[in-house]
Amino acid sequence: MKTQLPLYRTLRGLGLITMFFPLAAAAQQQPTGSVSGTLLDQSNKQPVPFANVVVLRAQDSTFVAGAETGENGKFTLASLGMGKYLVKTSVIGYQPVRRSVTLTTAAPDVQLGSFSLSPITTQLKGVTVTGQKETVQSDLGKRVINVEKDLSSVGGTAVNVLQNVPSVAVDAHGTVSLRGSSNLTILIDGKPAGTSNGGAGSGPRLDQLPASRISQVEVITNPSAKYDASGAGVINIITKKDKKPGTNGQIGLVVGNGSKYSPTLNLSRRQGKATWNFGYNGRDQRFTDKSKGAQTAYLENGDVIQTTQQGTGIERRINHSLNLGVDYELSEEQSLSFSVSPSKEGEKNFNTQTLTTKLNGEAKPDQLGQQKVDVDVRVWNADASYRRTWAQQKGRELTSNAGYVVIDADVPFTQQLSNAPTQRQQFAVAARILYGTLDYTHPLAGDKGKIETGLKLQMTDNDGTADLSSAPVDRPTDFQPDAARSVAYDIREVLPAAYVTYQRTLGHNYSLQSGLRAEYTNLSGTVKGGSGRVGLDYLSLFPSATLAKELGKEPGQQRLQLSYARRIDRPNFMEQLPFQLYQDARTYRQGNPGLRAEFSHNVELGHQLSLSGGASITGTLFGRFSQNVVQRVREIDTAATRINQAGIVTAETYRNFGNTTNLGAEATWNQSLTKWWRVSASGSLYRSEVASNGQQGNNRRTVAGTMRFSTNFTPRPTLDVQLTGSWRSATLTAQGRQLAYGGLEVALRQRMFQDRAALTLRVSDIFDTQVSRSEINTEDLTVRNRYKNETRVGWLGFTWYIGATKPPKKIESQPQGGGGGFGG
Repeated sequence: MKTQLPLYRTLRGLGLITMFFPLAAAAQQQPTGSVSGTLLDQSNKQPVPFANVVVLRAQDSTFVAGAETGENGKFTLASLGMGKYLVKTSVIGYQPVRRSVTLTTAAPDVQLGSFSLSPITTQLKGVTVTGQKETVQSDLGKRVINVEKDLSSVGGTAVNVLQNVPSVAVDAHGTVSLRGSSNLTILIDGKPAGTSNGGAGSGPRLDQLPASRISQVEVITNPSAKYDASGAGVINIITKKDKKPGTNGQIGLVVGNGSKYSPTLNLSRRQGKATWNFGYNGRDQRFTDKSKGAQTAYLENGDVIQTTQQGTGIERRINHSLNLGVDYELSEEQSLSFSVSPSKEGEKNFNTQTLTTKLNGEAKPDQLGQQKVDVDVRVWNADASYRRTWAQQKGRELTSNAGYVVIDADVPFTQQLSNAPTQRQQFAVAARILYGTLDYTHPLAGDKGKIETGLKLQMTDNDGTADLSSAPVDRPTDFQPDAARSVAYDIREVLPAAYVTYQRTLGHNYSLQSGLRAEYTNLSGTVKGGSGRVGLDYLSLFPSATLAKELGKEPGQQRLQLSYARRIDRPNFMEQLPFQLYQDARTYRQGNPGLRAEFSHNVELGHQLSLSGGASITGTLFGRFSQNVVQRVREIDTAATRINQAGIVTAETYRNFGNTTNLGAEATWNQSLTKWWRVSASGSLYRSEVASNGQQGNNRRTVAGTMRFSTNFTPRPTLDVQLTGSWRSATLTAQGRQLAYGGLEVALRQRMFQDRAALTLRVSDIFDTQVSRSEINTEDLTVRNRYKNETRVGWLGFTWYIGATKPPKKIESQPQGGGGGFGG
């Protein structure tokens, strides 16, 4: 592995990648047609205005076009390519209607005449209840979570949203994992985002993105070549947008017991061709936690050291973020958007611990420890996008996006032991991220498929210092710098990429998608005062393919899908920096400059069944075959243990181990039992394999699983009640295991003042069962840890809706099919 890369190597990498970017074919003028009709109320034959009508491709149920009926109930969808389609109607209070149509050159325009819609009216103790929409919509390889309708995220963040998603697990520290892997690609509105996942990284963490700002979350378990190849899957967070005329939006406040406050304000104003957006999201929340740990170390000289630590802590999270943007329609076919998003993020932690030590069974005096952390992060994000479509050629699209992110952070960490010098580690981080994307979609003749291709470039500069200083026992605030144990680092990362995908419908209801992505990785840097250099330099290819078949008598009734994708777990710079990052008096983390990327082959076989009455059942078999697996391990620092007054000192680092094979199955079920009662359940069962060292045959295996259940009641037209439960079994780690984790919560929402406001009450972790417990068992070290943060919280939220914005109505009974096709 090379540690330094000249400019010509970077240019060479860009040149190789552009080989995979084909020139866009010249646009061909294809014949187009139209579909029109009229919606009428079956009971009185009156027009049904403002109803949604969509056209889906018959082969794969993907969205093609949509329209809204006028006051006379009429609709027209024009500029459709030749082929077979499914026309669907959707309007609250009426049964949906579906019609199949075929457009040919001989008959390009189809007049459907009148649709007679049957009203939905169910009498329940004198209360009329109308139709509803699923919180979690499941498709093969893709989950869509409608956050606005999910009561379990009130007062929470993106982490709380993901806790209610099939295939996803969230631990007590907010780390998100997909089918057992915490390495994920996270996007915001489909754009690159330097978002970390409960650990070190550039950009805001998921627990700093308020749920009130999110409209939907897409989870793609086996992405195509169009998406970044990094991670076990893709999470795309879609924020709220409103382009209705006039001024619209909402203002709200959520409070929780124990000093927790979250104000929000989101406004949009449509003026001519411009839509202005303004948003503010704040958070000032205080949480408590308790921890307990026990370690036994067997040193090489025969000594046995036993330590325990028991602590309590207070954590205060403070965030303020603004968003100012404009979307401008240059014409019916072209649009621009600009946004600026400054934010300030803070976190203050204070933890006290009682530490005990026994050397060969002989107890030493107890010690008291204190840790203080004060995180101050400032982020500026500027973003611009351009979109070009062609009215005469549906599906043809050109989009580009560019942005610049500036991150500055100061993190002083102070730890003090009784009768010992006070230590302080002062971190200063300055990161600059520049990114740009260019994507083009070209439809094939006869609406038989499409070609997608694109380029991406992301460049990141990370500069930082970690200055260590100490103060004597009698002068605990008189800190003196320790130059020998202070470091400064300078890291540069360049990630250019290109992709091409080909999608086509075949005969006998088959459809095919194949693609190839190329990514070049160059990471280089130095650590002054530390040991070793940081460097990665390689070009990788990532093929993907999906074969799908429609089953059943009607389009969308059943779907069988087989997909494959090659993925990468690319080490970030914090996993490679070779200096000590202390977490408490007995634990520090140190990067490994020799860490290599982990590659995996991912395979999925899925089946989706949509039954009459609104039931949807999805089943998936999946496998992940990984090489050079990256694992986090903990070892005894023997030298520090012998001289440190706190007992056993352990170091966490990252290493590449052998190969692993993980196989599993998962299923989801969505069903409306009655007009006022809906249920959703999901579960997974998989064989988890962990490479405990580089030798084959020593891998450890177990069977693990997850379960989720959610039920929604509508006892009154304006009242929703939601009960949600989740459970995750014990899982393996590199040296031990993470024990089972689960909880139950309930939420209620009351719409008020003729849908001008909503009042929501949520109680998370009702029985206070969400506890993080872990074990490490090696020949020279055993560890038992228990961490309990404040998870049982009562949240009360009030939202006032402005203009045409209204609180979400009840939940529709049928999940949306298609929605991206081919699992993303």
